[in-house]
Amino acid sequence: MPARSIGTATISFGLVSVPVNVYSSSESRQSVSFNLLSKKSGTRLKQQYIDPKTNEVVPREEMVKGYEFAKDQYVVFTAEELKALEEKATGTIDIIEFVPLAKVDREYLSKVYYVGPDKGGDRAYRLLAKALEETGYAALGQYAARGQQHLILIRPRDGVLVMEQLHYADELRAVTEVPVGEGEIKPMELTLAKQLIAQTATEEFHPEKYRDTVRERVLEAINRKVDGQEITAEPSQDGGGKIIDLMEALKASLAKQGGGEAGSEERKAS
Repeated sequence: MPARSIGTATISFGLVSVPVNVYSSSESRQSVSFNLLSKKSGTRLKQQYIDPKTNEVVPREEMVKGYEFAKDQYVVFTAEELKALEEKATGTIDIIEFVPLAKVDREYLSKVYYVGPDKGGDRAYRLLAKALEETGYAALGQYAARGQQHLILIRPRDGVLVMEQLHYADELRAVTEVPVGEGEIKPMELTLAKQLIAQTATEEFHPEKYRDTVRERVLEAINRKVDGQEITAEPSQDGGGKIIDLMEALKASLAKQGGGEAGSEERKAS
């Protein structure tokens, strides 16, 4: 079944305009969620907002939005004021510049969409996809939707354009914020680590090999509950003794993977 468009837009670069349809890049899978029930009656609970000063329930029509600019101090905005601040949707993806795709760090990625040509845009669409593919560049621009302005990247994939919604730079934490302790890397440890990587390395990415086993287990438990079966916890598997020494851990990992060269590599290194 062909994918259904979730919206339309126009990619604009220079004097070239490409009308496109926007598609979701993934099939939405309903997550397993639970509702809060009354333990006494089994009835689903309702959420209420309580004014802590008066201890009264506040109905939605009496609520306003405020921004906390200091501790317990707020500036209040009306719905009309917030509406006026929203970015006006234009339906145009304005390409600002072209950047080497390999230079775009993956941590900027937020969401992914596919875009396909809309009526009358086939040739221009194919031209843009081919030009990006052969140059190794991606198109960087901005797109207004649902009151917000998004930073987007358009890249080619097998003749199709992929639109990635990116984080803005000030939304990302710097890697320097991650504490990394001091520690010497011994040459033999590095040799064994590389050997372990080589043992389980593959030349292609095959995500279809993996499944969300936790979700499957939860759904299975739910079905058993519905069928009236008693749920019991599965016995935990013994993970073995904890290996503290890094060199011994690498050797044990290689042995588990069937690596018979660890000893010979160690002798060569020594």
